[in-house]
Amino acid sequence: MVERLRGSAGVAQRRRRLAHTNGLCERCPDRGRTTLAVEVDHIVPLDKGGTDDDSNTRNLCKSCHLEVTAEQFGHRPPIEGRGISRSGRPTSADHPWNRGR
Repeated sequence: MVERLRGSAGVAQRRRRLAHTNGLCERCPDRGRTTLAVEVDHIVPLDKGGTDDDSNTRNLCKSCHLEVTAEQFGHRPPIEGRGISRSGRPTSADHPWNRGR
């Protein structure tokens, strides 16, 4: 596994990588939206043998980063959108979790 840069060197590397897309998510334009990137994602994760080269990174918003990370590691993608509270619980009264309350 490749070690990540830490401290000020890691911050400088992240800032440089985000500048390549002017701080915008690289996946959102395909979905018809423009979103600020908050994560520098490794296309091939370091845990799976990926390198820490710029060519193996992409800038993603939080939503896209959660989605691709779930895909890469075989997890279910997070539930987002209307009707879900910040804790992840459904807010709809007719949802099975909320019936009988």
